[in-house]
Amino acid sequence: MDSAHSHRRLTQLLSRGSLTRFIIVRLAATGLLLLVLSFVVFALLHLTPGDPARNLVGVRNVTPELLQSIRDKYHLNDPFMSQYLHWLGNVLHGDFGESIRNNTTVTTLLSDRVMLTLQLSSLSFALTVIVAVPLGIAAAWRTGSALDRSMSAASIVGIGAPTYAVGLLLLYVFGLWFNIFPVYGSGDGGFDRWWHLVLPAITLASGLAAMVFKLTRTAVVAELNQDYVAFAQSRGLTHRQIRSLVLRNAMIPVATSLGLVFAFLFGGTILVEVTFALQGIGSLLAGSVTFKDLPVVQAITLLTATVIALTALAVDILYYAVDPRVRKRGAQ
Repeated sequence: MDSAHSHRRLTQLLSRGSLTRFIIVRLAATGLLLLVLSFVVFALLHLTPGDPARNLVGVRNVTPELLQSIRDKYHLNDPFMSQYLHWLGNVLHGDFGESIRNNTTVTTLLSDRVMLTLQLSSLSFALTVIVAVPLGIAAAWRTGSALDRSMSAASIVGIGAPTYAVGLLLLYVFGLWFNIFPVYGSGDGGFDRWWHLVLPAITLASGLAAMVFKLTRTAVVAELNQDYVAFAQSRGLTHRQIRSLVLRNAMIPVATSLGLVFAFLFGGTILVEVTFALQGIGSLLAGSVTFKDLPVVQAITLLTATVIALTALAVDILYYAVDPRVRKRGAQ
């Protein structure tokens, strides 16, 4: 008894140690990735044609002195590495700089828009899970049926349909034709905000729901073809018991993949926000790239990359927690 207890205790400690080392390595790799990404984006923006100072004053006739003062204010005349190191030093102290386009701090600018993008991503994610996972399970359980064939065909259309085309179609049908949902804007807060986000969320979820459906169906079908299912049937287990075993195993890859789906939603809202005139970080990024607003583009890029990287880390930890095979390999 004591020997068995000691072995279990040792396995737990080794597993925790493996998980701790894994998290530390992944966090270090994430920091390095963000550093490289920030340098690449900064370099690409620096190489693109256009003068941020000239973009700021527009078509007005201005004196060379005014343009020079603007460039001095934003360090636009400094060498490339000096500009990057100056920006990086400020970021390490929590200062993302000031927007060239809006003449306000980047932190303030993002704080007004991140919540909208987060709400849109959350609603799209909820719709994706509620619709795609049950349909994928039902289709897998009835392989070859009319439901399976029709949903598989619909998923192919959903994956291939361009996001902006789906958005424009929904706008025309439910916004203009039936006049059920508002066609643009983000509402006045509260329920009105969520009502304005229904069509954008459906647009964003359409393609992802198709992918999650195919992933869920594939995972369940793979489990149904495992030997343990036939063994369970031969032992006289009920349909409900077998279904519980199959779904518990099939949902492991599905659950971990859903985390990456949410990360993609957060970083992939640009087309939807532009189509529906939503003031989120996606539309802000599109305008900032056109305007060559370096501080804003850098901050949004880092924010999106951080969300994706941390979500991927959380997914790996979840996989480690729910799959005993991974824990066993970690202990060994």
